[in-house]
Amino acid sequence: MKISKQSRRDAKALFSACRVNGVLDESRVRQAVTSVIAGKPRSYVATLTHFQRLVKLDLDRRSACVENAVESTPALREAIQQNLTRRYGPGLNVTFRVNPALIGGLRIKVGSDVFDGSVAARLAALEESL
Repeated sequence: MKISKQSRRDAKALFSACRVNGVLDESRVRQAVTSVIAGKPRSYVATLTHFQRLVKLDLDRRSACVENAVESTPALREAIQQNLTRRYGPGLNVTFRVNPALIGGLRIKVGSDVFDGSVAARLAALEESL
């Protein structure tokens, strides 16, 4: 489905209206979608499709996954969370996972950014260079 320029503009305006202090507000998103569906303006399906894409991209950008080979200490978790919040701003959802395949080190994924300081990644890089 091709989305017109006007639908893209409308979706961006909806998206901007749903942000509070730079963070997407879930209740405003629900309210915006409900009002658009109730009003049924011209090409509202295309507008909602693009709006959904913008919301999904923002949710991905605001999600961080931290993988460690062993269970992290609470102090380390707090330090990582503070550093990520400082770098990416408030409203970041951080999840911590244990992944023994990393052997050691950390792998942090925030949106499309990946910071891989694991032993497994270093071994793979060494293997490629030989």
